[in-house]
Amino acid sequence: MELIVLGSGTSVPHATRGSAGFWLETDGGSLLLDCSASSIHRMAQERLDWANLDAIWISHFHLDHCGGVMPFLFGAKHAAETRERRKPLRIRGPAGLKDLLSAFDSANEYELFDQPFPVEIVEVENLEEFEILPGIGAAACKTLHSEESLALHLRQGDQMSFVYTSDTAYSDVIAAFARNVDFLVTECSFVRDKPAVKHMELAEAMHLIRKAAPKRAMFTHLYPVWDEVDFAAEIGKFDPMCEVIEAVDGLRVVI
Repeated sequence: MELIVLGSGTSVPHATRGSAGFWLETDGGSLLLDCSASSIHRMAQERLDWANLDAIWISHFHLDHCGGVMPFLFGAKHAAETRERRKPLRIRGPAGLKDLLSAFDSANEYELFDQPFPVEIVEVENLEEFEILPGIGAAACKTLHSEESLALHLRQGDQMSFVYTSDTAYSDVIAAFARNVDFLVTECSFVRDKPAVKHMELAEAMHLIRKAAPKRAMFTHLYPVWDEVDFAAEIGKFDPMCEVIEAVDGLRVVI
C-alpha cells in the first residue's frame, strides 16, 4: 500500500496544509480517506488518477472532512477524463451520509448522482465489518468527536493492517481498535493546552500510541500552533515506542 497525504491541516486556512484528505493505493484499488474541498485539487496536483478513484470514505460530517465530495462529483460529471468510465464509485460513511449528500445535490438541482458511472452510497454502523474494496476488509468504530464520527480499520489479507482515526478525543476503545496495526494515522490537533475537548493534544496522542502499540504512526489534523514548534523535538520528549511521522502535504509513505 502507498499513502499520499493530500491535506494534513484543519479548517483553518494555511499556506502549506490543506484540509483533511489521504489517498490510499491498495491491491484492491484506490481509496480516498475523507474529502475536503482542497483535497479534490490536491489529487490532480499529485498526478493521481482521480478520474478512476474507486472509493471514498467519509469519517464525519464536518466540512473540512466531507466538503469536497459534491464538488468532486460536479467536476467528474463534466470532465472529459470520466466520460468513458463505467465502474462504480463507492462512497461510504456514517449514518446520515445519504441525506447529507442529497441535500447538497438538491440545493441547485445538480443531479450529481447522474454520472457516466454508478455512484453507490453506503452507510456504515459502529463496529460493522464490510469490504471497502475488493480484497480489502474494513471495520468502523465510534470516536469521541461528533455524533456520527467513525474511525476506520483496514486489512489487506495478512499483509497489512491500517487505522485512520480522523478527528477524535482520546479513547481506550480507539486504542484497542488500533492495537498492533502496521500503520496508524491519528489526529494530534494541538501541542498542549488544547482549547477543544473533542480533539487530542500531543500527550494524549502519545498515550494512544503507547496503548495501541502500532508499528508506525502518523500525526495529522495539525493546527497552526504546530508551526511554532520542532515536531521531532516535541515527539522526542515522550520517548515514543515507534516511529511517529509528521503528516505533511505531498508526503508519500509505503506501508
